[in-house]
Amino acid sequence: MVGAMPEEGPVIVKLGGSVLTRKRETARLRPKILSRLAQELAVPGLPPFVLLHGAGSFGHPGAVRWNLSRPPADAAERNHRLRGAAIVGTEVRRLHGAVVRALVNAGLSPLSVPPQPISTNRAGQLTHLDLEPFRRALSRGGIPVSFGDVVPDEEWGFSILSADTIAVQLIRDLPSRRLIFVSDVEGVMAPAEVGPRRRPIARLTRNDLEMLRTPEGVADVTGGIRAKAEAMLTAAEAGADAGLISGLRHGALSRALRGETVYGSWCGPQIA
Repeated sequence: MVGAMPEEGPVIVKLGGSVLTRKRETARLRPKILSRLAQELAVPGLPPFVLLHGAGSFGHPGAVRWNLSRPPADAAERNHRLRGAAIVGTEVRRLHGAVVRALVNAGLSPLSVPPQPISTNRAGQLTHLDLEPFRRALSRGGIPVSFGDVVPDEEWGFSILSADTIAVQLIRDLPSRRLIFVSDVEGVMAPAEVGPRRRPIARLTRNDLEMLRTPEGVADVTGGIRAKAEAMLTAAEAGADAGLISGLRHGALSRALRGETVYGSWCGPQIA
């Protein structure tokens, strides 16, 4: 209904940079996968949702180069950091433009919500996020689309705000009932076992966190799979169901949006 927020709150969907881009190659989009995921989001009858996306190979290599996830060493590096923030922010917006175009092409009505003007960090941690643009877009029947970005930082000048962090904030404050992370893997993978294939942890708990780490050779300034598992568990503790599923599995995203517990890793009060 236009003019009112959904009673149960929207679903939060985060498309990972790992599924939208080739993370081992600089600024390389996976256009066929993006197009298919946009079409899955356009399936009739889905509940209202907010869409977030990661930066992938458009943002992470530059963030590492310009040291945007760590404090500046001195005043000279702080000035250097401003240049890096401008470059990385520009690259991330290239990816954001591609995501929004794919949604429009699929028949949806996305409304861009860039984080930089509406958020503030302090020492790399989020201190403020204005949720009014998200609420306004939802109340008008649109799809708010936001992303991981470089934002003002009260101590460091600029720093990274992960889309995972935005997702947790939205879960708490909109509020939202379900969080879906979409990745290039089947879920939070269990430790290697005897046999040819590792499997996802079907029901994630805090006891699983210690074994998680980001694969070597992949630039990830937002904490990798461990940070996503932490975000899922935090969402579950706030009363939402949270899942990590594969965007390479056709149809999984639309089914998860409908409320199904599809193949992957899940936690939350409604997860059996």
